[in-house]
Parts: sequence; C-alpha cells; structure tokens
Amino acid sequence: MATVLDMAKVTSKGQVTVPQSVRNAIDVHEGDKILFVQEDDGRVSLYGSNMQVLKAAQDAFAGAAEEAGLETIDDVVALVNEVRSEGVA
Repeated sequence: MATVLDMAKVTSKGQVTVPQSVRNAIDVHEGDKILFVQEDDGRVSLYGSNMQVLKAAQDAFAGAAEEAGLETIDDVVALVNEVRSEGVA
C-alpha cells in the first residue's frame, strides 16, 4: 500500500523544496542529485543519488537502444552528431 510522506508547493520558477521526510526516505543529503523516472503506468518515481539511482536509470532505459535502432557505438555517435547539428542539446 502506498504511503503519503508529505506535500510540497511548486514555486513560480518550477522549484520544489523536498520535505525532510522525503529526503530521509530516499536517503538524500545536501548536494545530492535526485533522479525522476516516469514508470510505464505514468507514475513518476524519485530516487536518491546512490546505486539505486543507477539501477532505476538502467531499468528505465532498458531496450531503448534497440528500439532506436542503435546497434554499435558508431550508431550512437551518429545519433549524437545528428542531434547536435539540429541544435537540440
């Protein structure tokens, strides 16, 4: 069962202060990064910057290279160059 930890307000600049109860739950401290992951069902999860974040990122991107037709490092480099030439970065 899901548990509500706290609530936060979004400022006019899109900023949010992560409540202490949430920081404690995901074990983040000043200077740490937080990863936001959209799940398949549309929910957004957040993870603290530790090995759990790396695992969540790997899971979120699983199969993405295959779906994009990227098979080699040369394919990745070509895609990066294409995106850069379009001014999207």
